[in-house]
Amino acid sequence: MQTRSEITTTDGVKLHVSISGPQDAQVTVVLAHGWCLDRRTWMHQITALAGMGRRAPRVIAFDTRGHGRSGATRLREATLARLGDDMAEVIRRCAPTGPVVLAGHSMGGMTIMEYAHRHPGEFAARVAGLLLVSTTAEGHTHTRYGLPVSLANVLRAGETFGAGLLARSGTWRPHRAVLPALRPALRWLLFGDDCAEEAMLLTMRSLGRAPLRSIGGFRESIGAQLRLDTLAELSGMPTTVLVGDRDRLTPPACAESIAGALTGAELTVLAGAGHMLPLERPAEVSEALVAIVRRAARDAKRARRALTRPSRCSRAA
Repeated sequence: MQTRSEITTTDGVKLHVSISGPQDAQVTVVLAHGWCLDRRTWMHQITALAGMGRRAPRVIAFDTRGHGRSGATRLREATLARLGDDMAEVIRRCAPTGPVVLAGHSMGGMTIMEYAHRHPGEFAARVAGLLLVSTTAEGHTHTRYGLPVSLANVLRAGETFGAGLLARSGTWRPHRAVLPALRPALRWLLFGDDCAEEAMLLTMRSLGRAPLRSIGGFRESIGAQLRLDTLAELSGMPTTVLVGDRDRLTPPACAESIAGALTGAELTVLAGAGHMLPLERPAEVSEALVAIVRRAARDAKRARRALTRPSRCSRAA
């Protein structure tokens, strides 16, 4: 059974949250979606987690500020730093105890890194596993849009200028009317060799919900983020990194640098896949997430046994 609610952040923005799974689950999974998308990106993974039966985790999926059903963000708060703080608030209020597995797609993965950077004590105490999907820790360092470097630089300059204009356009959504015309470009930019109609339509509907301020406002922060040092401090954390070899926004070089910084992380490159892996390759993403949840549950069980096992001193007494 899924319940929906809202939480109000410390700066007054209402975040739309959906919660499913057993209340007494051993593990809680928190799902963070990408830029201009919403929590529905994870619909296949939510179904897969529910299918774990008695071992099913509690699942929290929320719409980032300025996205989906969540409230609009002020332009000065359209930053990854603020999203990291929002994630901290969601976890404190909706999952105050127990181990947490974090899964992030694209900007959602960057949000997880920001949470780790800004709240290292909480992160270390609570997080038991990570799934980082089609994301980067180096801003736009490796982004080439699948084009030669010279053309990519021209496109980035135009994108950056356009983002600045959109950021100052408020909460309007006039782009909904032109989305059908943009469909071929979105299909090329976001997907790989195959694209189910359902995945394409959901992506377009999510983009249609995003205000112009959100589309443009987060661009600067996303392009500038550098968090490899933060990831290096998390070495040993159970982590899986997924990327498509046709990803034009966060190409394999992004995932490789993440896996290189996170000692012990498992890297998988999916042939023929693009940027929208949770929708494009749902089975592979779900399999990776379920495996991390199972490992987190085993680790939590062992930790509880260790706490209840009598010490040598107590046995001797």
